[in-house]
Amino acid sequence: MPVTRAGGCAGSAPRAGRALTFVDRRDAGRQLAAILSRARPFGIGEPDNQRPVVLGMARGGVPVAFEVAAVLRAPLEVVVVRKLGHPRQPELGLGAIAEDGVRLVNDALVRQLEVSEDVLDAVVARQTLELDRRLAVYRGDRPPVSVAGRTAIVVDDGLATGFTARAAIEVMRRRAAARVVLGVPVAPPEALEALRHVADDVACVETTARFFGLSEWYEDFAQVGDDQVAALLALAASRPSGPDGAA
Repeated sequence: MPVTRAGGCAGSAPRAGRALTFVDRRDAGRQLAAILSRARPFGIGEPDNQRPVVLGMARGGVPVAFEVAAVLRAPLEVVVVRKLGHPRQPELGLGAIAEDGVRLVNDALVRQLEVSEDVLDAVVARQTLELDRRLAVYRGDRPPVSVAGRTAIVVDDGLATGFTARAAIEVMRRRAAARVVLGVPVAPPEALEALRHVADDVACVETTARFFGLSEWYEDFAQVGDDQVAALLALAASRPSGPDGAA
């Protein structure tokens, strides 16, 4: 079965070296959607309010999720997550925050780097402002699409450490999703292993033991802007969803 239980990666064998697998995020989304759609007939025979919701992690995950939602004929929503980057090394993640007050900290790394509570709180405060700003841009006063009692398919453009994905999954748990599926185009095995007991299912297109960054897997890995996220959400909201056109 292409979707493997709790943290596996399906659809490919581990790669030993670098390979450009995806033209861009939307191509990655179509390839990921093919795996998800073969795994089970999402939505078929389910009541309208129990059909899956596809949630793109802003910002890079939204173009991927847009294609997944189109293939599965499911509603598209955004979930906003922010990495807690080290003040002097922003690419080094100390954890992540997300909507609904979710805060996950890599305690081992914080201790190793001797990051004080005051410094960590300052990083959280700064990222919370950006999280709130993005929520206002993407969703405004509109409530999020309900995932209660439904399958929530959380999608990103790839995994590095997995902390941001873990935070997004926690949001879905707090919103009472019946099942949470994580879908990514590419990830290192250790990141998937870390999510083994977090998601109910994980699907990905490619995994590699030699992982040097997401961009090496894409021909076009241009930054996704707020306007692109908002446009894709609006376009998805205007199209039919569900096997009979119902959301």
